[in-house]
Amino acid sequence: MPDATERSILITHQVGLHARPSVKLTKLAKSFEADIRVRGEGAEDWVDAKSIVRVMGLKLRMGTTIFFKADGPDASQALEALVGLVERDFDEHAA
Repeated sequence: MPDATERSILITHQVGLHARPSVKLTKLAKSFEADIRVRGEGAEDWVDAKSIVRVMGLKLRMGTTIFFKADGPDASQALEALVGLVERDFDEHAA
């Protein structure tokens, strides 16, 4: 598929990919037309990034690399946005 692309980034959020970040990630993924998959470092199976149950089931901790793969017309934009969200610690700023 010509628009398939992959990206990865280290999770630096203090508690990793817990409930709130998972919701933010899936909500963002759902805003794109692309088929988006995600997996954690060391895992072979990709899961649907638009499924909150699947994303939370990854149980990714701080210091783990998260991998994204997307297919579709807006795949590159989707991955750029998802990597940006992780880079910004899921927009959760400590008080």
